[in-house]
Amino acid sequence: NFTNSSTVTPLTLQTNVLTELRKWKLSLIEHHKLQMKQEKDKHTAHVRQLSNEMENLKELLHTYEISIGRKDEVVITNLTQALERQKERVELMRKFTLWRIQHIKAKQEEYANRIADRQFRTALMKKVWAAWRSLSEEKWKEKVAKACQLRAEDVCVQLTNDYEAKIAELTATLEQTKAEILRLQSEREQYEDTMKKAFMRGVCALNLEAMTMFQGK
Repeated sequence: NFTNSSTVTPLTLQTNVLTELRKWKLSLIEHHKLQMKQEKDKHTAHVRQLSNEMENLKELLHTYEISIGRKDEVVITNLTQALERQKERVELMRKFTLWRIQHIKAKQEEYANRIADRQFRTALMKKVWAAWRSLSEEKWKEKVAKACQLRAEDVCVQLTNDYEAKIAELTATLEQTKAEILRLQSEREQYEDTMKKAFMRGVCALNLEAMTMFQGK
């Protein structure tokens, strides 16, 4: 269209072509900058999300550790209190038996001795029974405490493994994202280099066409 117009001078044609090429170049650069900004914003949002997830996982692990520690303290306290109550009951029973033996009347000494002997045997049986029961309960409580501790340790190990796997997965995703950004930057540099070369070829072609027009006129 420019070559067929008789009113357009070669200088005006060259100026118009250069102006259009400059506008085209600026448009391509702005479009590429917009794409890079969008990719950068996506990457920033993704990294922020991953950081928030890691912080939440750390807080959850800390909460589990505190909860398990409190449960262990409660179990130990309950066992200690139960043993102290059992000892107090046995001691009170023994004192009560001795008090009854000491206050029996003299004329009922033989009868009282038999009663005392029977009471003593009963108390002894109760004491043995209480001791056996206390020992059984203590062993049972020790088993329960050990089972709870083992279970808690298994849970902690499992949680730690899960969190480590999640952190490794997030780290791998982050590394992939960084590699993708590097790839995009490399493509942008290649794209800019290609555009520069194409622009130089276009300028050379326009110069040759302008020279041809000058020679023709």
